[in-house]
Amino acid sequence: MDRGRSGRDRKLNKAESLSGKIVVPFAPESVLSGIGDVDFIAAVWYRKSVTIPSDWAGKRVLLHVGACDFNSWVYIDGVEVASHAGGYTPFTVDITDHALAGDAAVITIAAEDDNRRGAQAKGKQSSSFQSQGCDYTRTTGIWQTVWLEAVPQTYLESAKYTSNIEADGVLVQVQLGGSLPASGTRVNVVAKADGDVVGDVTVHVSGTTAAVFVPLSDVRPWGVEHPFLYDVTLQLVDSQDDVIDTVESYFGLRTITVRGTVVEINGKPVFQRLILDQGFYPDGIYTAPSDDALKNDILLSQAMGYNGARLHQKVFEPRFLMWADRLGYILWGEAPDWGLNTGNADGYSAFVQSWVEEVERDYNHPAIVGWCLFNEHAPAGSPEHFRTIYKMVKAIDPTRPVIDASGYHHVVTDVYDVHDYEQDPVKFAKNHAYLTTGEGKLFLNFPDVIPTAAWKAGKPYWVSEFGGIRWVANEQFGDGWGYGTAPKSEKEFIERYKGLCDVLLDNPKMCAFCYTQLTDVEQEKNGLYTYDRKPKFDPKVIHAITSRKAAIEEE
Repeated sequence: MDRGRSGRDRKLNKAESLSGKIVVPFAPESVLSGIGDVDFIAAVWYRKSVTIPSDWAGKRVLLHVGACDFNSWVYIDGVEVASHAGGYTPFTVDITDHALAGDAAVITIAAEDDNRRGAQAKGKQSSSFQSQGCDYTRTTGIWQTVWLEAVPQTYLESAKYTSNIEADGVLVQVQLGGSLPASGTRVNVVAKADGDVVGDVTVHVSGTTAAVFVPLSDVRPWGVEHPFLYDVTLQLVDSQDDVIDTVESYFGLRTITVRGTVVEINGKPVFQRLILDQGFYPDGIYTAPSDDALKNDILLSQAMGYNGARLHQKVFEPRFLMWADRLGYILWGEAPDWGLNTGNADGYSAFVQSWVEEVERDYNHPAIVGWCLFNEHAPAGSPEHFRTIYKMVKAIDPTRPVIDASGYHHVVTDVYDVHDYEQDPVKFAKNHAYLTTGEGKLFLNFPDVIPTAAWKAGKPYWVSEFGGIRWVANEQFGDGWGYGTAPKSEKEFIERYKGLCDVLLDNPKMCAFCYTQLTDVEQEKNGLYTYDRKPKFDPKVIHAITSRKAAIEEE
């Protein structure tokens, strides 16, 4: 660890060894890293000597970093080869010219992390020594997988799948990496359903891209009840029909449509019963201890009657999104913005770039049904910050609705949302009666900033944070805190939970809700599960309340 952030001055990139060991990809603050140091860590350095396999000769060697918080530098044998700003999205470095096949190479990665100056987004990482309120233990450095990959000189770098259910097919857009392809290079796309070929199209490459519409003979939409996924194989083929590169993946056919006051999935109104998921773990903090743990969080949520989650102030691991695709679990993606001063040029630039990387990384996941750009974030005198990122995300992904700033200040948004932690179901109902009766005023977190007239009637509206009922079932972090006064009995909790949910489920102008939250996180005690994933209440009881038919789903 480099607490003085002096490692680059001390030329640690050329050091023959570093003190200490760590288990990657766990942050040094976590128990699973083997360190468990929760004090502020200004910088960290990683050093690993590897031997590039001799059979990788003639291929390109790529170093992939899933996520490293926050500003990163990569060195090969002491020479800087790349840098990256942003702690939540991946980056790839082509190290072919610096690491020869059959030879040893020293890979060094440095990361600097300072969430107290407003120059970077920190999400829910505490800016104080202690965790407090709804801020928790920090994460520094590598927290997602790092790996090496050998690819051909010209290779399939990425693919983008865009559903078109009305046309019975999918648009496939391919990006090549490495050397420019030779004349006559093609991309072949084969789609399968349950092992049977249902689409097979070949298209010539233009420059470094290829785009083709693939008609499907067997059309099966992806949804929460039937999350069907097609297997797809991409092959890069030269003019002699020799295969250059092959990639296997999957896609789902799914459309999201904002129609009136509802958000439709495949043309059908679906009430989104979402839970707020922070993605923290007692032993790994930002990093799940296993792939099973990622899957299990979805199963725990579904056991309580939820059909999705709002992924809160964290860019979740790709494996979590994969499990959501397979389990039919809808998601709103979000990037951490807490701690960011949008007036800081470097910080804002990194935040914008992170959104580009997040949307590009996760575009293909059918489980993701919308993007939330900021959370409880004021425009800080410059609403153009919101407008710019909104336009950018819509340009990259016009297929999903986008919320500019969840809850507090809307500038330009496809869906209106508010945060309402009123604990009394009667008062809660009055807050949202305007939607159906027109009586009173539309509930807005800051009506002086966004008057009722600014809400365009006919747009979807939902309460994207509510509940947060405090219930202490594990004393590890003390009594902690939650919203409002804690119920005095389990019966009172259930009655309050049901009362709040019923208000939103029964409102025909409400398209979704998001309850706070799935699990306790350290001192925050408003989860339906404890921090170590034990249910506080009978899941069957909660499931019955959460999952009953909503007004917008009535035929």
